[in-house]
Amino acid sequence: MTETATPPIPELRVTPLNALHRRLGARMVPFAGYEMPVQYPQGLMAEHRHCRNAAALFDVSHMGQIRLVGPQAAEALETLVPMDIVDLAVGRQRYAFFTNEVGGLRDDLMVVKPAPDSGFGDLLLVVNAACKHEDLLHLVTHIGHRVQVVALPDRALLALQGPLAETALRRLNDGVAALSFMSGDVFDLALPGGSTRCFITRSGYTGEDGFEISVPADAAEALAEALLAQPEVQPAGLGARDTRRLEAGLCLYGHDITTTTSPVEAALTWAIQKVRRPGGARAGGYPGAAAIEAHLAGAAPSRRVGLTGLERVPVREGAELFDARGHRLGRITSGTLGPTVNQPIAMGYLPIDHAQPHHEVYAEVRGKRVPMRVTPMPFAPHRYKR
Repeated sequence: MTETATPPIPELRVTPLNALHRRLGARMVPFAGYEMPVQYPQGLMAEHRHCRNAAALFDVSHMGQIRLVGPQAAEALETLVPMDIVDLAVGRQRYAFFTNEVGGLRDDLMVVKPAPDSGFGDLLLVVNAACKHEDLLHLVTHIGHRVQVVALPDRALLALQGPLAETALRRLNDGVAALSFMSGDVFDLALPGGSTRCFITRSGYTGEDGFEISVPADAAEALAEALLAQPEVQPAGLGARDTRRLEAGLCLYGHDITTTTSPVEAALTWAIQKVRRPGGARAGGYPGAAAIEAHLAGAAPSRRVGLTGLERVPVREGAELFDARGHRLGRITSGTLGPTVNQPIAMGYLPIDHAQPHHEVYAEVRGKRVPMRVTPMPFAPHRYKR
């Protein structure tokens, strides 16, 4: 028998903060093609709690940043997402998702409308790391003839999250206090070597108040060090980001939402504004509109739900869900032992008739059926600054 050579492992990319992570003692892991910090020496639980009580700094520079330039940017983007982009006010941000021809989710993203003279285009998008190359091709292919689609690989992205995030960031520019949840603007942040121009939104992926900061890659380390020098701020890795977003009831693309789940099944109908729904002035006109509109009318077979464990047994992604008679109902898509709520929490998909609050189901964990209860999300209250 001839031996087959093992394929080489693709080289991981690094963010502009890679050297800083290593100096801080981070444990690095592969994630979406990048080498990323999963946690620091203080550990995941401490990082989670620090984000809840003070301010945590996350490196999210692996995410994709894309500028759309042109007077038709909003109209063009509406052909790819079921959101109201045309009426988005200057300085406002919106959660969105790209859909496919069968009504599934290609990716979810954030869209903000910068001021016309900001230099950040007519729309600024942040997309998921694992999808950013496909998203860029999708945009160029379908709307590249109407707008200029500009990838921004020369920019890093930092997330400063927690109730004391504003206190820390104001020391670099007091004006950030004027931002409210889901708004954004350009700010010059004061750093030891001089100020650097950043686009900052008051948003994040933790359920806490906080900011996402788009910064030139060559200034990212100086900014991170300036923030970490603030007494309120400590670094946090992907592990705490995941437990925080799960307690906040927020979807993780590729796990809780995929190309085969519709936004209605994913309980994301709140993100589809009335003007884009059936009967609205700009209804339809995006990929998979017919399938999604059928689900909006009641045809969705399942729904994403929150689940809490009735025993102290963590239930992880992939666990099968059953009813009391042993019939398979669905599966867990995310799960952990919630550090804030101090109990097992999870998200998963159940048939509509089993997806009602307080309904009990059973998750199979190492051959044992563990009882769980359908629970409204978020598991821990959001604390955004409205």
